Amino acid sequence: MQKEFTIGIEEEYLLVDKDSLALADTPEGLMEDCRKDLGDQVSPEMLLCQIEIGSKPCGTVAEARDDLRHLRSTIAKHAAKHNLAPIAVSCHPFSDWKNQEITHKERYAKIESELENIARRMLSCGMHVHVGIDGDDLRVDLMPQFSYFLPHLLALSASSPYWQGADTGLASYRLAVMESMPRTGLPPLLHSWGEYERSTQALIDLDIIPDQSKIWWDLRPSTHYPTLESRICDVQPRLSHALGLAGLTQSIARFLLRLRDSNLRWREYDRFLIEENRWRAQRYGVNETLIDFGGPTLKPFDQLFEEIIGLIAEDAEALGCLDEVCALRDVVKQGTSADRQRKVWAEAPEGKGGEAVVRQLIEEYHADL
Repeated sequence: MQKEFTIGIEEEYLLVDKDSLALADTPEGLMEDCRKDLGDQVSPEMLLCQIEIGSKPCGTVAEARDDLRHLRSTIAKHAAKHNLAPIAVSCHPFSDWKNQEITHKERYAKIESELENIARRMLSCGMHVHVGIDGDDLRVDLMPQFSYFLPHLLALSASSPYWQGADTGLASYRLAVMESMPRTGLPPLLHSWGEYERSTQALIDLDIIPDQSKIWWDLRPSTHYPTLESRICDVQPRLSHALGLAGLTQSIARFLLRLRDSNLRWREYDRFLIEENRWRAQRYGVNETLIDFGGPTLKPFDQLFEEIIGLIAEDAEALGCLDEVCALRDVVKQGTSADRQRKVWAEAPEGKGGEAVVRQLIEEYHADL
């Protein structure tokens, strides 16, 4: 088995005005200050109210914690100079996407020209976790096995119940926004790196996409790094939960390679079945059952999570992130960010639920810094 399983974490944040708590555009001075301190680890996103960060390649979750804490705190420090605050949440509780401006860059102009209203509606933020995997064919080989666990990661991460001031009834409305885009969702079943390249190159040769970075599957081989990139998770208001999800992603990858070294494989389930679990995770988060295909039977999420910990505990311990992964039991017991947001909204004075949720999100962003 390979010795290192490096991880990299990308997060997208929303900027809000501290007084109105509505979304606010990123001032040019803010981006300049952040770049002075963070270099190319910070960048603008599709909409002017968004800002994106990327950690350095880290050997352990502990290294990632230090880097993410620095990134989050630096952005918060510079945003405060403009009476702004970042929130790490996948959808703003009440601001309207129609009032947001597209970032003035050629790449975003091209996306808007291609996708029209779909691009303008992309008011959502995600968390992407890269795990270093040695070998192109190996990354593709792991994709159908890893896909089984994507709904579980989504359920734990759900942070987007509200859209334009209304409760959507979903734990992760971000996924509904993303699914309006082409080339999204679960990855197709591929059998080799050559098959992946032939399929994606066909779109490149036809000038439909410029490169493989415009493939937005829930799980994909990274275009720029020798990594397998999970893109399923909502972004996390709390840094500790982000690290737990990163550690779980890293541990699942090691677990699957450990099976391979023993001449074993995790079963590759029909995409149709995994999509059903993906929907249940999107709808309910951790509050309902998912399908255990081994039965098949419906199992409570807490039971499924304990079974996953049993599978990957050896790997999480070897990677030094067992504590962070086990800390996700708090999410299973107490609820996701979506659950916390709904509780705050319900307890707020009438007509003030959205503002109360944003205040809570600002507090949670700073809680672990």
